[in-house]
Amino acid sequence: MARTKPSEQLSRAEIERFLAAAEALHKSIVGPLLAYHSEHYQSLRDVHGPLLKSIETITGKRAPFIQQNMTGPAQPREPWSTSRKP
Repeated sequence: MARTKPSEQLSRAEIERFLAAAEALHKSIVGPLLAYHSEHYQSLRDVHGPLLKSIETITGKRAPFIQQNMTGPAQPREPWSTSRKP
């Protein structure tokens, strides 16, 4: 039996499945209303960072479900001179 060489990257279909699963995991992490100082909140926060980093590494973009409705992470502001149009 011949062995096939493992792929270097996920296929488009695999990426879509990964994003769907990542979104469900994201919602389960940010869904509970927990006190910021609680151990459970801190543990969930510790898991959330690597999840978002892996999405960016795999897709080359930030997680699309984080940026919906302008509720995502803060974006750097443009300098005053370029943000105003004459």
